[in-house]
Formats: sequence, C-alpha cells, structure tokens
Amino acid sequence: MLQGPYSSLDRDRPLIRVPFTSFAVATVLLPLTGLIACLFTSILYHYEDATYTHCKVSNYLPSISSAISRVPERYIWRSCIGLHSAPRFLVSAAYFSFYRGRFSSRPLEQLLSVLNLICSLTENTGLLLLTYVSSTETYNVHKYGFAVFMGSSLLHMLITCRLWMVIRRHYVHSEEKTSCVWKLRLFLFNVCCFLSAAYFFRRHNQHCEAGVYTLFSLFEYLVVFSNMAFHMTAFWDFGSKEVIVAAPPEDKRY
Repeated sequence: MLQGPYSSLDRDRPLIRVPFTSFAVATVLLPLTGLIACLFTSILYHYEDATYTHCKVSNYLPSISSAISRVPERYIWRSCIGLHSAPRFLVSAAYFSFYRGRFSSRPLEQLLSVLNLICSLTENTGLLLLTYVSSTETYNVHKYGFAVFMGSSLLHMLITCRLWMVIRRHYVHSEEKTSCVWKLRLFLFNVCCFLSAAYFFRRHNQHCEAGVYTLFSLFEYLVVFSNMAFHMTAFWDFGSKEVIVAAPPEDKRY
C-alpha cells in the first residue's frame, strides 16, 4: 500500500485515499488528452505552420514538437505534463519499492531495479525538458531533451521487461502474467515504431519526398501512445493498492 511519510495507518489519520487504478488512469490521461488536444488545435488553427518543413514538400500531419510549440498548444501541453510529472515520480518510487521486496535475495535483479529507477527518473526529466523548452525557442536543448527522454524510455522498458520475466517465472498471479505479456508486446511495438519513425525522418531529410514526413509524424504518435500504454500497465501491477495521504493525530503533532 502506498502511503504518506508515516508508516502506520492505524496510528495516522488518512486525509486522501485513492485507488491506485484511478491514480494510474488519471496520470496517463493527462498527457494523452493534452497531446490529442494539441494535435487537433494545431491541425484546426495552425495547419500551414505546423505542417511546414524545410523541404517545402507536401506534409499532412504535424510532428509532436511542432504541435506543442505554438500558442495555446504550448500552454495546454505544459499544464498537462506539469500536473502529470509529480505522480510519475511517485510511481517510479513505488516500483522501486516493489522490486526491492520481490528481489530481496537476487543481487542482479536488485541492481537492475536501481538502474530501472534511474532510467525512469531520467525519462521523466527528459520529458519535462523537451516540454518546457519548445523546438521554436531553443531547438538544440529541445532536441537534447527528446534524446534523453527516448533513450531512457527504451532502456527503462527493456529493464522492466527483464524484471517482469523473472517475476512471471516465480509468481503465478493472473494480473502479473497479464501485465508481463502486455509490457513485452508494448515494448516491441514501441521499438518497431521508433525505428520506423527514425527511418522516415532520415529519408525525409535526405530525399525531401512528399508525404514522408507525414509517415514520420504518424509513427512518432505511435511511439508516444505505446509509451503511455506501457506505463498504464501499472493498473495491473498495483491494482489492489491505494495512494494515501495521511496526517498524524493531534497528540503526535509538535
């Protein structure tokens, strides 16, 4: 059970009690709805600017960087990611605590869980960086933030799948089996989409073919959506848990 800074719920008075399933859904819905809103707003109101490329060829979809770099899309995206970032850090800590309990007698998996925590924190930090420094403001910083986000995201998913393969071999809960299967599927799908996006991005820059940047944008969307879905598997991992904010009773306050 995830709880506040005091360890005993019998002693402490819960102020907020939220099922982790609702917490996980809300955490993922923030960037999901923000991104969809930015894409639709960009297409409806800034289509020409959002789909423009240096090649000046036909393009029908904005990239994510382009869709979140204008007003009001920029503020929609920043608001959603800002609200989403704190719960993401909490989930990272929750997973680390979960892995420590499961792998208390397995040194290799304990080491991987530490690396997994670092990747998760780095992924969220990279997301914040590329969010609050748009491509139209400081492109190199935005590009660096995206590289940090994407690299740590892929490594985080890879390590997570490795840890859950171990869990699947030693535990038989149906939710954990389901979670492991979907984590592996989403990781493989994410890698395929990322490689496809990288291919079309490079092809667009080298040959300036009409419609190629549209394919890059499409696969970029799928990379982000599959990343969100991967994090959504926490729904199964902590389905019976609660997020609790508690306060000490009156006689424990100083």
